[in-house]
Amino acid sequence: MSASVKSYAAVDLGASSGRVMVGRVGPDSLELSEAHRFVNRPVRVPEGLRWDILSLYGGVLDGLKAAGQVDSVGIDSWAVDYGLLDADGALLGNPVHYRDSRTEGVAQKVWATVPAPELYAATGLQYAPFNTLYQLVADRLMGAQRLLLIPDLLTYWLTGEQGTELTNASTTQLIDPRTRAWSYDIAERVGIDLELFAPLRQPGDPAGLLRPEVLEETGLRGPVPVTAVGSHDTASAVAAVPASGERFAYICTGTWSLAGLELDAPVLTEESRAANFTNELGLDGTVRYLRNIMGLWLLQECVRAWGDPDLGELLLDAAKVPALRSVVDAGDAGFLAPGRMPDRIAEACRASGQPVPVSPAEVTRCILDSLALAHRKAVDEAQRLAGHPVDVVHVVGGGTRNALLCQLTADACGLPVVAGPTEAAALGNVLVQARAHGLVRDLAGGRELLTRTQPLTRYEPRGDSARWREAQARLAGD
Repeated sequence: MSASVKSYAAVDLGASSGRVMVGRVGPDSLELSEAHRFVNRPVRVPEGLRWDILSLYGGVLDGLKAAGQVDSVGIDSWAVDYGLLDADGALLGNPVHYRDSRTEGVAQKVWATVPAPELYAATGLQYAPFNTLYQLVADRLMGAQRLLLIPDLLTYWLTGEQGTELTNASTTQLIDPRTRAWSYDIAERVGIDLELFAPLRQPGDPAGLLRPEVLEETGLRGPVPVTAVGSHDTASAVAAVPASGERFAYICTGTWSLAGLELDAPVLTEESRAANFTNELGLDGTVRYLRNIMGLWLLQECVRAWGDPDLGELLLDAAKVPALRSVVDAGDAGFLAPGRMPDRIAEACRASGQPVPVSPAEVTRCILDSLALAHRKAVDEAQRLAGHPVDVVHVVGGGTRNALLCQLTADACGLPVVAGPTEAAALGNVLVQARAHGLVRDLAGGRELLTRTQPLTRYEPRGDSARWREAQARLAGD
């Protein structure tokens, strides 16, 4: 390998799987390969739904061993969840899964102290029942002395050093997006001690060196630094949107769809709150202004219920089903929990007086039409609320493999869709590490490198947008 090319291990943990990817970066090159992939299988125990964090950590160690010698390691994962440590730094039980039911009704209790409009004006975070703030109010902290968000917990086990990376901290509903610092007023009013959190880190900050025990287990030669990246996987994915200029929207697709804009400042209006947009922090002072949509979770759960049929054949069959025959609200919290997803989608269609999808192909087409419709609504409303028009929609993440969804999104939005890269979170993770080591100059430079080196597919909008407006009105009951 050329001395000007460096290797970075990107640990990228999703809600259903984890992977360790190796990015090789040079002045004009960016290559990504998979070293190890492992299952992330939550476990339901008598007290609720939990993450199997030890299995995840084992997967990370196996992945670093498979990656071989690297110049740095970075970790990103899903947001909001955390581990609690005692005074000696030992973990107090497996982290609770955000789909656990313990936060039911908690938001209403919080709003009795801090009304929802006031909470939004202070933190800019959309309502979701699993926001870290609500989890902490619901939690019995069991004598915890430290709280570490999931990527920070794994970084601590690798290095022995504790920190709280900012992009992920911004999903806790305890950060002021204007100051990019803790909101002590909100925390005090809801009874949360911010001393639980380790000091804030910025993407690109050093996060320690791999411990000798980790070096021995992985076979790596030290010193190997760990670099703080955009540790919320969406922050890393947005960093890997291959856009030029500012007039773009993005949709990060996977278990969730995160659809929105990259802005210079948060949008904290009451209208924005009512539309359930969130202001999360990104790289270089940016704000990720977006809406969470249920995403391909709907299809994943259906495929599981159907016994894992061939997805390619299922999508081919779905493409033959008449468009927009039935649609559901892909942001409905009623679809959040696992189980019975085909039946629940059918019930939602029946309740709204639409034809009930029966076959797997019909249900799949209903899901994809509904996701495209939700993408359209989010992109349209984000532009209006932020006063920020766009010319193109960038789709990144796992959904880029779903050509039907990408085309339907272009049709629904009435805008070109550029799909790719698929492994956006891992690539964004790698680019932050590369920038910290001087191989990439800034966010724009990383995006230019992505555009030159990664395969991208462009979808032009087809057909008349009127049928999408009609479907949206039908869903709204108009």
